[in-house]
Amino acid sequence: MSCGCGGVNKNDGKNVVDLVRSKGKGDFPLRTPHDIECVNCENTFTMTTHVDECPTCNMVYGVTPCSSHDKNNILAAGVNY
Repeated sequence: MSCGCGGVNKNDGKNVVDLVRSKGKGDFPLRTPHDIECVNCENTFTMTTHVDECPTCNMVYGVTPCSSHDKNNILAAGVNY
């Protein structure tokens, strides 16, 4: 079964978040939660879903299900995106 990640610009956080949300997987839990240092406020938080946000500044992060195993694939999309 394909996760639908083909064709997404994996270097663009907004593109990734839009794709994951369009597939209805934004709130799906990550198999492996990742500790993220926020690029906006430098707070560290644990990302637990495919689309999540920093609890301090609301910077939104996203990762496709296909690439969620590697924390380096998580991208920032924007504050309150």
